[in-house]
Amino acid sequence: MSQHALSDQQVDNELRKMTAFIKQEAMEKAREIEIKANEEFEIEKSKLVRQETDAIDSQYEKKFKQATMSQQITRSTVSNKTRLKVLSARQELLDNIFEDAQKKLTDGAKDKGKYQKALKGLILEGFYALNEPELQVRARKQDYDVVKKAITEAEQEYKKKVGKDIKGSINEEQPLPEGSAGGVWVVGGDGKIDINNTFEARLELLKTSAAPAVREALFGKNENRKFVD
Repeated sequence: MSQHALSDQQVDNELRKMTAFIKQEAMEKAREIEIKANEEFEIEKSKLVRQETDAIDSQYEKKFKQATMSQQITRSTVSNKTRLKVLSARQELLDNIFEDAQKKLTDGAKDKGKYQKALKGLILEGFYALNEPELQVRARKQDYDVVKKAITEAEQEYKKKVGKDIKGSINEEQPLPEGSAGGVWVVGGDGKIDINNTFEARLELLKTSAAPAVREALFGKNENRKFVD
């Protein structure tokens, strides 16, 4: 078989076909690259969006926690300041009550009958505490007469309760100051041990022992207190 040379027209046609094929393949390849690029872009975009969203959420959460903590600190500070003001006001009221009581201590000695009875109890308390056969009693000079009667009554009751004699005497060498509100000091025979039962001393004891009861009477029970004496 003889081969015929391609005409110029045939060569041209073949070149066109080859060019069209190459162009088609290039377009398809470009399309594939474009699709893949778009997919990678969307993936990367989603990743960046997610990262930014997470960063924003994290920042918001941090700021929210900071704001919450700041609010709690502020609330706590205000609460503490309010509580301290209330406690201060309550303490001031208690101090005023005991201050008024201090001013009225001398009134307890005005009624001689009641005063003698009170002195007897104070002296007798000293007798029981010291439990010595001979004791001295310090008092205001102006109270010597009523104190002597109170000592006699205390001696009698002591013997009745304890079953043995006790002797009390006024220590006139060491009287209580005239500015004292009243009451007595009961002193042991050797002078080394004494019981301060002056009105001032008893009021000081009341400030400690009776203050909780006074608080409760004025302000009600303390809900935060777990233990009661």
